[in-house]
Amino acid sequence: MSTRHLDLLFSPQSIVVLGASARHGSVGGTVWRNLSGGLFQGRLYPVNPKHTSLSGLKCYANVDKLPEAPDLAVICTPPKTVPGLIADLGKRGTKAAIVVSAGLDKQQKQAMLDEARQHTLRILGPNCIGMLAPHHGVNASFAHIGAKPGSLAFVSQSGALVTAMLDWAASRGIGFSHFVSLGERADVDFGDMLDYLAHDPKTRAVLLYIESIEESRKFMSAARAAARNKPVIVVKAGRSAAGQHAAASHTGALAGADDVFDAAIARAGMLRVDTLHDLFLAAETLSRFRDGPSDGLLVLTNGGGAGVMAADAASAAGVPLPDLDDDLLKQLDAVLPPNWSRANPIDIIGDAPAQRYCDAMAALQSSTEHAVLFIHAPTAIVPSPDIARALLPAVASPEPSTDAGPWRPIPDNKSTPSAPPIASDIPTQRGPMGGRVLGCWLGDRAVQSARELFRAGGVADFDTPEEAVRAFAFLRTYRLHQEELLQTPATQHATKPVDKDRIRSLIQGALKDKRRWLTEAEAKQLLEAAGLPVVPTRVVGTDAEEAVNAAEAMHYPVALKILSPEITHKSDVGGVKLHIGNAQELEQACKAMLERVKQERPDATIEGFTVQPMVQMKHAHELIVGTSVDPVFGPVILFGAGGTAVEVLADRALALPPLNHVLARAQIERTRIAKLLKGYRDEPAADMAGIEQVLVSISQLMADVPEVAELDINPLLVNHEGVVALDARVRVSADCPGGAGHFAIKPYPQSLVEAWEHNGATYVLRPIRPEDEAQHRVFLEQMDPEDIRMRIFYSRRTIEHTELAQLTQIDYAREMAFVLTRPTADGKAEETLGAVRARVDADNHTAEFGVLVRSDLKGQGFGHKLMQKLIEYLRGQGTQELAGTVLRENRGMLALARSLGFAISSPSSGQSSEHEDAREVVLRLQAD
Repeated sequence: MSTRHLDLLFSPQSIVVLGASARHGSVGGTVWRNLSGGLFQGRLYPVNPKHTSLSGLKCYANVDKLPEAPDLAVICTPPKTVPGLIADLGKRGTKAAIVVSAGLDKQQKQAMLDEARQHTLRILGPNCIGMLAPHHGVNASFAHIGAKPGSLAFVSQSGALVTAMLDWAASRGIGFSHFVSLGERADVDFGDMLDYLAHDPKTRAVLLYIESIEESRKFMSAARAAARNKPVIVVKAGRSAAGQHAAASHTGALAGADDVFDAAIARAGMLRVDTLHDLFLAAETLSRFRDGPSDGLLVLTNGGGAGVMAADAASAAGVPLPDLDDDLLKQLDAVLPPNWSRANPIDIIGDAPAQRYCDAMAALQSSTEHAVLFIHAPTAIVPSPDIARALLPAVASPEPSTDAGPWRPIPDNKSTPSAPPIASDIPTQRGPMGGRVLGCWLGDRAVQSARELFRAGGVADFDTPEEAVRAFAFLRTYRLHQEELLQTPATQHATKPVDKDRIRSLIQGALKDKRRWLTEAEAKQLLEAAGLPVVPTRVVGTDAEEAVNAAEAMHYPVALKILSPEITHKSDVGGVKLHIGNAQELEQACKAMLERVKQERPDATIEGFTVQPMVQMKHAHELIVGTSVDPVFGPVILFGAGGTAVEVLADRALALPPLNHVLARAQIERTRIAKLLKGYRDEPAADMAGIEQVLVSISQLMADVPEVAELDINPLLVNHEGVVALDARVRVSADCPGGAGHFAIKPYPQSLVEAWEHNGATYVLRPIRPEDEAQHRVFLEQMDPEDIRMRIFYSRRTIEHTELAQLTQIDYAREMAFVLTRPTADGKAEETLGAVRARVDADNHTAEFGVLVRSDLKGQGFGHKLMQKLIEYLRGQGTQELAGTVLRENRGMLALARSLGFAISSPSSGQSSEHEDAREVVLRLQAD
């Protein structure tokens, strides 16, 4: 993962076009005209041995003849020439290239990459349309039109879609910070783009069109980092079932590839939409409302029909329209006519003057947890622009910058353009309802001025009530995904110990026998060894007497199941008999089952039966929990409604491991059966904590045992008293497709936990965990303000939840934080004594560090131990150097740095003057 030299790709000072041409219809000619005839203010160089000049500029025969090494090269030459040109450019010092050329074979592509890597030259493409960076006047593409500057970044895997989207956006006045065609993604891919755009100040939201993902961990790591900074919205092609693979278990059959992608999007805090139009709709809403309310929607309208349309759309989208409380009813009664709707939607009647709108909106200010959808249909009573001007002081939400914003449709050419809003009409300050109001001006020319006033005032505006409600539904989904991204679970109590040796023995026994599936009894033993509650199961032969003896030992009623390595779905062949009440019934069941199974599956080897007691659980629900391995995102976990009709009901949700209790609960909430599990009427709520623990335990099993390729618990029986697994299937593979190494999200690095004996006491040095938020807050609150100032150059001691979440919920694939802990005085918990963290740049070259030790514990060697742990870890990761900034007066930290071998110097000439008293400390981690 790397953003190295991407600044030269997207904001070059000089550009060379290799294969530039004057010929119309050629790729090189189109790229050259787009660059030379555009707004690029830098230096342009055409290269083509057939020309001496192009567009009044000298044309060069080859790269060696260029007067300088250009920042960016655009290659439009035949495929066989590309590797050599990349070599020539690299030797000259060029660090970024767009390979528009298509048709490179595997060998040519590899040769191109080999040459590029020698010179750390970045490549966009090959086989791409190119890219546009409108704020820099760059149109390095063969698109038929350019793009206006804006704050949306659009990155597409499809070249054809790039040109279509440019055309569509131009007709609506939508501007972009970047417009990128990735092509074949030989080098620069979605992960690189997300890392770059996450910190680009001109980009307010990132839009992606994705057809496939190859490096899932890289993608997820970059996506999670980007989604913390700004909205990331995705259209993913391929929702059809054609991409789903056949599988022998229910889980494998239900876990389609598209569902896995949905799970990845949710875990990364992004939003997925279905259409390209919805990309912009969602971007408008998320940019305006990202921090606004999303619990429910209050609809304020001057037309009953429009309110009904909004209510119908809300019902279909699952958007709640909350009831009006007594206090709000009284406030509205005081300002509205007697015949107003007195319900949500709030119909203030079609003859409403401007003041009635303002009074109603003022009353809604008290409902801070809800957003407001304002719908207006034009009337002859009062001009729509007058209503807009009257409302703007309350609803305005000015842009955070002078940028044109993501969504600025221009008037339709068929309409008479209205006068632009007068600057004095547009508030410069956020109104009391700013960021809470969605506008919907119904109509066309009559409301055009009002619509433009709202948009200029920073109010999100939509053409129809249905569109506005859909946008709000996007916001609700997005906020749920963000909560998963930023969640901080409570500390979990220890669960039943895991018997890893027993698990290994069961799996190795099956692999030794060349079996793909564990027997039912083995599967249950594996689950039990993993800490899951399972029903007792006895294995017997085909003699009915053995089954009777087993049943009498466990008491009737019992369940009888066929035991065969070839039969995974026993009920499909009559291999299950439940509620057997006595020995005679059991003997008859054994005989009938053998005959039926032999008839249905004559090829199957019958090893005998399993006998288990019937579990009597009142108010029980049948669930399914399972795992499978996706070819892109690796292990995935499924949860949903279980039983024999599981595939018909198809009520399930997928999640990417690793899971904790908060993420497990979020997965459960995405299913329909979750409503039943919460209890209703005289049905008590199910043991939700028990279900969560099953999901967490399965997640840990998938991390610890890579040989588990597929797992199916169906049914998992649950009621208010607990959970128990009644049936299970486990497929194993010597190829080890599972395991933490194949997780799309790097799990907690347990191997880095270290016990440290120091001065007669035992401490634990370990990576920080999401569960550490409360503990870390206490640690920071115990710090002396002066120590905080020494560390982060200011003395604020309070810290918000979102900041703490980012400190404790780290991505172990790109950063690391170690904490030093010990038990509290009462021995019931632990306390943090110190912390050290480093964030590594995308090239894994430089890690910037910070270290804190509790103020009352300084001088005891804790800081030295923390730094040693971090240095050892980073060396193992191949990081080149560790760097930090230390105030000159922080003599203790400077002394520690010297003792560890850091080089200390004054700040560079470009450093901010506020840090003139700082020192830079750098430690080389790898041998030269």
